[in-house]
Amino acid sequence: MSDYLLYILAMVLSFIPALVCHEASHGFAAYKLGDPTAKRAGRLSFNPLKHIDPFGTVILPAMLMLMNMPVFGYAKPVPYNPRYFKDPRKGDLITGLAGPAANLVLALLGAGLAWLLLSPALNGGLSNPVFEWFYLMYLPTFVLINLFLMFFNLLPIPPLDGSSIFAILIPAKYLPKYYEIQRYAFPIFMMAIILLPYIFHVNPFGWYFDITAYNLANLIYPFKIA
Repeated sequence: MSDYLLYILAMVLSFIPALVCHEASHGFAAYKLGDPTAKRAGRLSFNPLKHIDPFGTVILPAMLMLMNMPVFGYAKPVPYNPRYFKDPRKGDLITGLAGPAANLVLALLGAGLAWLLLSPALNGGLSNPVFEWFYLMYLPTFVLINLFLMFFNLLPIPPLDGSSIFAILIPAKYLPKYYEIQRYAFPIFMMAIILLPYIFHVNPFGWYFDITAYNLANLIYPFKIA
């Protein structure tokens, strides 16, 4: 199998669990706060088919990969109803941040496993092609993709998870208008992600990931991966 196909395999096997855990964590957080909406919709599941969005989970990551940009995307948003929360804005914040928190945990687990396997890797383990792929390609990819998803979703742009930070600060009477804006902000944002680098050769998202995801990956991983 060519290096390119091995890389694609590492990307797929990293991206899908990262997205699934991200979305399921939103649902579990809302459920623990008293909202049964995600459970009723069957979204408290680690089955990828429950969460896949054709554009966000398949087309967008493929486009970014072809453009040599950091690969990230999104799944079908997990439904939840803040009216079930004792404190709707606090519940909204906790539910929103649960997804990025899950990706951070996964990235730390991947880096931790790399540290545990460092000695075998330095003592002949890399002579095994499967171990070499797992250690030098899959684990770094897994860590990076989870960090990409975490920092992407922490952007304070509706309806990304980071926008829940703003929601807790907005007076209650303005929240309906704020949630209405969310419906239109995301398509514009996604167009900017794709068109700015392609047409104007400006890539603010690449700069953002250089400062955030890549730096954190190199901080927690046993060797430089980016």
